[in-house]
Amino acid sequence: MVDHVRGVVLGPGEGMSVDNPVGGSLTFKVRGPETGGALLALETVAAAGEGPPLHTHAGEDEFLYVLDGRFQFRLDDELREGPAGTCMYVRPGVPHTWRNVSDGPGRMMVVFTPAGMETFFERFAEHAGAITAREAFHKHGREAGMTIVGPPLAGAG
Repeated sequence: MVDHVRGVVLGPGEGMSVDNPVGGSLTFKVRGPETGGALLALETVAAAGEGPPLHTHAGEDEFLYVLDGRFQFRLDDELREGPAGTCMYVRPGVPHTWRNVSDGPGRMMVVFTPAGMETFFERFAEHAGAITAREAFHKHGREAGMTIVGPPLAGAG
């Protein structure tokens, strides 16, 4: 239920879902229009071995929280593995990436502040199965203020 004055309450499985080109789905839980532009929160499912290239964001802080599975995180030069309950917080301009190191799909909650990355994820989803996820990430990432500064973690897409 959306109340633009008080906030948003969504249950499991609620929210707008789109295909995730790295396998699985992406569900918008709270979007910019519902938060006055303050934040975007989404739940993402990534296939085993998948993750984005090393990148930076020009204007958004990003917070990732592992819900299910095991992920590997790179924050600048630091590399760590994390089971469910692990989080990573990233300031604008800091190189970062992640990779699902589980045997199956992994699930994370991701929050961006301020909002605005919705357009990237919507455009990225349009390419599921059409062009490679890497090509789509490069093309739409630039449009969203992301800069690719390195490859994905070893073994990732």
